[in-house]
Amino acid sequence: MPLTATPPPRPRIRFDRNELAGAFGDLGTDLPLLIGIIAASGMDSAGVLIMFGLMQVFSGLWYGMPMPVQPLKAFAALVIAQKIPGRVIFGGGLAIGVSMLLLSLTGLIDALARLVPKPVIRGIQFGLALQLATLALKKYVPADGLAGYVLAAAAFLVTVVLLGNRRWPAALVVLALGVSYGLLFKLDFATAHRAIGLHLPGWQVPTWDNVKYGAILLALPQIPLSLGNSVLATRQVVEDYFPERPLSVRQISFTYGLMNLVNPFLGGFPVCHGSGGMVGHYTFGGRTGGSVVLYGGLFLVLGLGFSQGFQQIVQIFPLPILGVLLLFEALTLATLLRDISGSRSDLLLALLVGLLCSGLPYGYLVGLLAGTALYYAMQRGWVGLGK
Repeated sequence: MPLTATPPPRPRIRFDRNELAGAFGDLGTDLPLLIGIIAASGMDSAGVLIMFGLMQVFSGLWYGMPMPVQPLKAFAALVIAQKIPGRVIFGGGLAIGVSMLLLSLTGLIDALARLVPKPVIRGIQFGLALQLATLALKKYVPADGLAGYVLAAAAFLVTVVLLGNRRWPAALVVLALGVSYGLLFKLDFATAHRAIGLHLPGWQVPTWDNVKYGAILLALPQIPLSLGNSVLATRQVVEDYFPERPLSVRQISFTYGLMNLVNPFLGGFPVCHGSGGMVGHYTFGGRTGGSVVLYGGLFLVLGLGFSQGFQQIVQIFPLPILGVLLLFEALTLATLLRDISGSRSDLLLALLVGLLCSGLPYGYLVGLLAGTALYYAMQRGWVGLGK
């Protein structure tokens, strides 16, 4: 009787065209946030970009899977809306780094993970999918008028035809289309020339007042989103895509905290892991830590050599292309609902949580708390959403 061949284990790090294609799966989320953060806060762009790149490289090497690093979204929204200065951002980053590290080291994060049921986690992911799709279709795709719509339609068709193709990765072809368009129609050579020059991050020391105000203004609104999406939902995506390499929520929250104990002292913006980012890398070909390392390398090059003209240089890349990448990331996130589709009550609960997360102020906190309470009420027969 022939023995069944055991499939070879996936490598932890690989560099090939598919990993390179996967590296751009999260660009549509990160790039606009970083541009807005630098413009609103006055933070040194070299420090923001270099540290963002270094954290990607760290995460890719540490996990050996496409576990990307993202700017903290609640932080970013508040910074952009209120123009919060860098010194308060550094203090808030240090505060959330200490908080996440304590949750990990004490094991409290495990208790939270056991408490939050799977339909609620799927709902959080669905809420993120709704937000990403809305951003893609309402802001990015229409950004360049009629030419942008044509460009987006071409990119969409290319992605549909090539998605999953290992020989011609969809993201690389779409990015080549976007770069070609930008070079032909948007590049200002004078601006690009002035942007070139070596720059290094500066040393920063947050004061106690910076930490106190940063914790109140920034860290407290961020924690619910981080627990729901950065930790719990990311652990679920790892279980979905890499079942042979399970990760605990404690491991994920540990590196989350560790990164934010380093970032503030070298001018970096606070960061987290994220389920949407991992889905984006995986959707476009990333299967190892190599995609995240390559992604980090892009930001290191931008920070070290082009940081002074960063905002002007990135304007040459058409937003409709980023919108298409973001849309497919959102669609992939939404399809994760399929594993609870057999239970009508679980699916309806997940859809409800997603709508709360995407549609309300502090929606991720409301969705997490309300969804968990409703789940346990359903288990006890107090309420029903159908069988």
